[in-house]
Amino acid sequence: MLIVFGGLPGVGKTTIARELARQLGVVYVRIDTIEQAIRDSGRLTGPLHDDGYRVGYAVAEDNLLAGRTVLADSVNPLRLTRDAWVAVANRAGVDAVEVEITCSDLQAHRRRVEARRADISGLRLPTWEDVVSREYEPWSRRHIVIDTAAKSVAETVKELQALLAQR
Repeated sequence: MLIVFGGLPGVGKTTIARELARQLGVVYVRIDTIEQAIRDSGRLTGPLHDDGYRVGYAVAEDNLLAGRTVLADSVNPLRLTRDAWVAVANRAGVDAVEVEITCSDLQAHRRRVEARRADISGLRLPTWEDVVSREYEPWSRRHIVIDTAAKSVAETVKELQALLAQR
């Protein structure tokens, strides 16, 4: 199975994805980590565009073909990126489950964004203005939506495990 996470920065996506991956014992692929490694290589001479996502798709597909479940963690803001993840699952012959993490409390979301500290050396975190002005297309396929505004990480992970078990 390919579990595809998405959601704006600061909604709790990475914290939840990392804990879910740990509890399930699945391969965890984080696009922020890949993109920062590309930047740190010193070989990048322009913007990243979709380079990090392309590497993530390839790593996920390799692991899916090896029989592993993969959890992909990224903002996943466009239908194009979501379609690409589903295409990876289709090529590997596995199911894709899409999970959108949201935070309906805008003030709580803003506090999270402004209080965050980078957990990847060198990663520049987005400002609140970056988050609210970011292009983020609505999801058009059936998917799981988790609102983190009033839930703990433990509650959210437990809920996700139950929903994934139904699939």
